[in-house]
Amino acid sequence: MKRLVDLVDLIIRRPGTFAGVMVLSLSATLSAGLLGPTHAGLTLGVQGRANATPSIAADGSFVAIAWSGALPDGATDVFVATSRDGGKTFGSPVRVNDAVGTARLNGEQPPQIGLVRRPNGEPGIVVVWTLKGAQGTELRQASSTDGGRSFSASTLVPGSDAAGNRGWEAANVESSGRVAVVWLDHRELASDPGMAASHHQHASADKPDGVAMAQKSKLFFATLDASVAPKAITGGVCYCCKTALASSGNTIFAAWRHVYPGNLRDMAFSMSRDDGRTFSAPLRVSEDRWMLEGCPDDGPSMAVDGKKRVHLAWPTLVAGEKSGEPTIGIFYAMSDDGNRFTPRQRLPTEGVPHHPRLVMTADGTLVAAWDESTGGARRIAVATATVGSTGQPQFHRLPALPVTGPGVYPTLAAAGRSVVLAWTSGGSAESSIRVQTLGASDARTNGAF
Repeated sequence: MKRLVDLVDLIIRRPGTFAGVMVLSLSATLSAGLLGPTHAGLTLGVQGRANATPSIAADGSFVAIAWSGALPDGATDVFVATSRDGGKTFGSPVRVNDAVGTARLNGEQPPQIGLVRRPNGEPGIVVVWTLKGAQGTELRQASSTDGGRSFSASTLVPGSDAAGNRGWEAANVESSGRVAVVWLDHRELASDPGMAASHHQHASADKPDGVAMAQKSKLFFATLDASVAPKAITGGVCYCCKTALASSGNTIFAAWRHVYPGNLRDMAFSMSRDDGRTFSAPLRVSEDRWMLEGCPDDGPSMAVDGKKRVHLAWPTLVAGEKSGEPTIGIFYAMSDDGNRFTPRQRLPTEGVPHHPRLVMTADGTLVAAWDESTGGARRIAVATATVGSTGQPQFHRLPALPVTGPGVYPTLAAAGRSVVLAWTSGGSAESSIRVQTLGASDARTNGAF
């Protein structure tokens, strides 16, 4: 049956709520049995700000989205809005950071948000973000115990107050409720600001050797409750690419872009089987051999299923299928033991894709999202797959989302058998956060879930 879509933009202002709230609704009607938006999509934001860099977490019908809101002078704050109906509606945004205007965020370094289940009532909310500190950048944390209506005063993420720059963090709420964080750390370059700047800004040919310099860039691990002492997992990381962190029981999984000899910037993986006290040596996920004098600003995404299989998606440089000219492809691989990954397989992207995100639904469906450049503009694309007994899923690209305008940096969260998708939409000065729920389908074909 043909899918019918009716797009209507409405601005809703709720009396007595956060001043300047912007909530736009997008109505959609879909025929049964098709995978697609299940409700009126939303646009979130704070008026007068550039709203960008979203991250999302869900627990059943409770959904929370964190993002950055920047004023024209560059002052940036972290905001959170919550939904109690699976992403159909959201409350007014609440500012998280207590030091106003100090957040340091970008697409590869969004605020991280997690939900901590509690015996009674709604889950607790934890937000981690980067800001400018006295000696460089540091990571801060704040929490909410009233469903996102208010947040605690921020405190330091243990181990993140050393000199130098750090960020590109990933946070994960473990089954015990403990929250762990990994981040990229430049403390060993703090004594040489020129070298640190050249590494961060992809400086010219007179910069130091990238491989040697990368050894001073570390991947750090810590827990917000300080139950495990902060530590460097490895050196040699590719700075400015986002990291990924996941867990299953007391096993923790981390992924990042690593700098291998020859300035080859490929995906690496490590795991801990003792709650983060020790980690395995870095494992190269795939021999992509992307040689680059600088950071591509495009890291991995990871999901873990009920069988402790690790699913990884990442971008890398490849030859164009038709022209042979270099372009970007997004790839997937899986590991069932943490010691080796399956051969990479390419996702069904179009144009030039970037910024993949990966999530696993409750029934074991993989959902991937990314942005891609076609026709001079970037848009959001989605694909799904079911992992069979062979462990080799087949990704199926979904029809285009019923939205207009550019979109970048998608983020995903599984809410039962549905998935809530958010991304940055619009121009940089007037950007907003678009939200769309992708619902379950009765059909188990063509990637529907």
